[in-house]
Amino acid sequence: MVQILLIGFGAGLTSALLFASLATGSAYSVALFYLTPLPILLAGIAWNHLAGAIAALTAAILLGAFLGLWFVLAFLIGIGAPSYVLAYLALLARPAEAKEGETQALEWYPPGRIVIAASLMAATATALSIPAFGFDAESYRGALRSAFERVLRAQTGTPADQPLTLPGNTDAAALLDLLVIAMPPAAAALNFVTLLFNTWLAGRIARTSGRLARPWPDLGALRFPKQAPTLLAVAIAGTFLPGLGGIVAGFFSATLFLAYAVLGLAVIHGASRALPARQFLLTGVWLAVFLLGWPLLLIAMLGLADAMIDIRARVAGGPKNLPTNRPNE
Repeated sequence: MVQILLIGFGAGLTSALLFASLATGSAYSVALFYLTPLPILLAGIAWNHLAGAIAALTAAILLGAFLGLWFVLAFLIGIGAPSYVLAYLALLARPAEAKEGETQALEWYPPGRIVIAASLMAATATALSIPAFGFDAESYRGALRSAFERVLRAQTGTPADQPLTLPGNTDAAALLDLLVIAMPPAAAALNFVTLLFNTWLAGRIARTSGRLARPWPDLGALRFPKQAPTLLAVAIAGTFLPGLGGIVAGFFSATLFLAYAVLGLAVIHGASRALPARQFLLTGVWLAVFLLGWPLLLIAMLGLADAMIDIRARVAGGPKNLPTNRPNE
């Protein structure tokens, strides 16, 4: 128990320092900030969920003590609680059905459900930040617009008593309108990517150190629960709602759609296993994603298609040739 307490405290202190590094304003501080969930996830995955909980609470309390009480709630909602839950789910298991004479095995929580959980928590955390800007759609958008305008004025050196002018005769009002619409869902999507990447990285570190209790999942066989397409459809339909309802639905649409992009990448990795030029194909796909961005739209469509017609099983010539976790969906 003493070891768990020490691990949790050390991980929490590290997480708090990574979070606070953003205040330095350096280029490296941004990269360090996005690693803030890693110590909590590593404590929870490499040790147990109690160590992860202690790490999350420690980081929140330290940030609250030095930066203000508001940071306790903000950290727990945005980073601490989601990191703890993901670490808990990663080690969640139940006895699997075993035939007579076979050794009792464990059935681990499916990685596809972990991806969906990360997307839902990222959207929820972003939605819970709305009261910091306003309690209705107009005040929320107005506060965001004012914040973006202050940033643009600082970058261009435009005084507050003069009209905002941007280089290249860019329409400042149109740009601000675009930022107010696009940035909140983008923030939710970035939160999802940060949580998911740190979960993967924590798992890899735990595996390398020999402290990963569960077998490493076959990510090329990643599958989502059967309810996931319905969730995405409901979220997209919700974006047509007026007021805050439509804004919140936009958060869930962005994170769930990005989750299907993750599934699409898994489809490409899984279906290309038998191809002789697999490495060239995967390199080209990842370069297109990082350099262009828009191919993620097509990859997400591929993920949605796989949920309906099981592309990987068809490419492999039948379900027996492809590992699957369908019983755990």
